[in-house]
Amino acid sequence: MKKPMPSTPRAPAPQAQDAVGISVEQLNAAVAATALLLDFNQPADVALSGFFRAHRSGARDRAFIAETAYAVLRRKRLLERLAGPRPTPRQLVLLSLSRVRGMSQRQLDPALQEGEAEWLAGIRRGAEPDLTAAEQADLPDWLVERLLSRMTPQALQAMARALNTPAPLDLRVNSLKAERGAVAARLAADGIVAEPCAFAPLGLRLKGKPALQKHPAFLDGSFEVQDEGSQLLGYLLAPRRGEMVVDFCAGAGGKTLALGAMMRSTGRLYALDVSDKRLAKLKPRAARAGLSNVHPIRIAGENDIRVKRLAGKADRVLVDAPCSGLGTLRRNPDLKWRQSPQSVAELSLKQAAILAAAAKLVRPGGRLVYATCSILAEENEAIVDAFLAAHPGFRRLSARELLSAQGIAVDCGEDMCLAPQLHGTDGFYAAVLEREK
Repeated sequence: MKKPMPSTPRAPAPQAQDAVGISVEQLNAAVAATALLLDFNQPADVALSGFFRAHRSGARDRAFIAETAYAVLRRKRLLERLAGPRPTPRQLVLLSLSRVRGMSQRQLDPALQEGEAEWLAGIRRGAEPDLTAAEQADLPDWLVERLLSRMTPQALQAMARALNTPAPLDLRVNSLKAERGAVAARLAADGIVAEPCAFAPLGLRLKGKPALQKHPAFLDGSFEVQDEGSQLLGYLLAPRRGEMVVDFCAGAGGKTLALGAMMRSTGRLYALDVSDKRLAKLKPRAARAGLSNVHPIRIAGENDIRVKRLAGKADRVLVDAPCSGLGTLRRNPDLKWRQSPQSVAELSLKQAAILAAAAKLVRPGGRLVYATCSILAEENEAIVDAFLAAHPGFRRLSARELLSAQGIAVDCGEDMCLAPQLHGTDGFYAAVLEREK
């Protein structure tokens, strides 16, 4: 799946400007950054990082620019409808500040050009547009059509509202080094409020989004940033000490680190990925976490000879599949505009091939977890159903029962289906499969 969480804690959360208003320079920078993101040539976070490298500014200005640009991405359809035909990035930014972020005319006035105050006032006085279901949800038409085939219009709008809200910041406490209560206390001593997550036994949810890169509890490996839903995948796989475990699409290794801690740094934990760059990020993270059982391996693809050498040997295999990432729109709102029916179809073929290849690694009696951060059935249930039809040696286990047996009470279905409006997590899917023979 597309990895929604960064490998290190994020920068301070963007905050609205105070009542004194915004400057011409702040508005111009926000417009420039928004225009760059609206090209959709790169992931939004990558494009924004590049913008900040090229345009040095203080933390407060960066916060304003980031929140403004992301607000436009989240509510793009509504803003375009309000602005009228062929709106400019500047018009979208101004409407976003006024309509989405709730800034007053007094706050905007210092940065406005001639005629813009009247333009905004005219839109405020005008009648509300009659929005389509997709415009109300701020989602592309094709995506809404697919979602409405399996949920009610009311459920769709509830999901959309949650997906269009910025995600909270969740931490996973490293059980090899600390206890959840102790980490919360260390953060509280520095004025950082952290509450236990509703479901994840080692999860903490922060109030606000403070900068944590230099916090001693991060530097000593006591916690990592990881969405609560992502944390639950480890409990579905439930690796034991001394086992051979494979994280088939490890990426930068957020879930690998969680699995290694559950194994108490024993056994062998193979982290496979096609990207040297992503795996390179895993090595220092594993060292910081105190893990010595992690073995990163770059592979050319699912049929790499190094994959075949593990055939039938693994006790547990996690397939965190490349996917559309549409369950992570709270953090990656650009994905809804960058994905398409064609890209999802291509991903579905890749997902089926990866799952079939990963299944070959599982020993009889072993467990396989297939997961995505997608909300689309064709990337989730359809992939698993087709796999089981072609592989009668595997059977489905109940995700809800497996979590309940570990003291995690979450109404998530037989396959784990998490949604932001119901569980407060990213949109996640996971199916648990056991090889019988």
